[in-house]
Amino acid sequence: MLKTGIIQFNPTLGEPERNISKLKELISRARGTHLIVIPELANSGYNFESRKQAFVFSEEIQHSNFADFLISEARDKNLFIVSGFIERQNEQLYNSALLVSPKGLIGLYRKIHLFMNEKDIFDPGDAEPEAYDIGLCKAGMLICFDWMFPELWRILGLKNADIICHPSNLVLPHAQQAVPVHGMINRTYVLTANRTGTEKNLTFTGQSFISDPKGEVLCMASKDKDEVLLAEIDLKLSQDKMITPRNHAFCDRKPALYKSLIQLSKDH
Repeated sequence: MLKTGIIQFNPTLGEPERNISKLKELISRARGTHLIVIPELANSGYNFESRKQAFVFSEEIQHSNFADFLISEARDKNLFIVSGFIERQNEQLYNSALLVSPKGLIGLYRKIHLFMNEKDIFDPGDAEPEAYDIGLCKAGMLICFDWMFPELWRILGLKNADIICHPSNLVLPHAQQAVPVHGMINRTYVLTANRTGTEKNLTFTGQSFISDPKGEVLCMASKDKDEVLLAEIDLKLSQDKMITPRNHAFCDRKPALYKSLIQLSKDH
């Protein structure tokens, strides 16, 4: 059994130090967990007026107060942390997620599928997601609107991710229904850490959750409160890909008959 957690809170747009202060208190409630997940863009807030404004609050990973804070918390509490992060690399700007351990940064994912006005602010991710060794299992990362695209979930499933960490700023009402199904199809746990609150014209839906490889929701937060949810997960479930005694989630696939996906993708 592995103890995991998610943090739901309301980041303040453009106030990174205030957000770090909030998170420090919330992370303290997750002591004793192996892995916790924090929402998308947790250091900066979300609904920027422009790319120029977003750049002001972005950081390079190698010189990031926020990344240093996460690593310090991971070291102090002996856990792994996944958190959303606004990342700058030269003139590129990414909506990213970091995976840190007590030893430092071990993983980075840049959001591939940009939602609405994000297309005016961020550059799309430039690499497919990876599954990272976090000691007792493997974990991958996706961000918010990536939930809509089953290809990414399958990639992480085939890379033997036991847990898919999903920092989010969800606003569409049906995402919390759809995401556990991706976990069920790929036989993985999903840790969706959503935010709450309103920024300008956007109201975020909260209801962060942890779901299991059967698609069952183990715990779900409220729509509007800061919360820390913890759940013990059984890794034997995520490592067993048998659906029935004669059906395997991955071995029963027929990739030779899926070749038109490539051509159809080019056509669209």
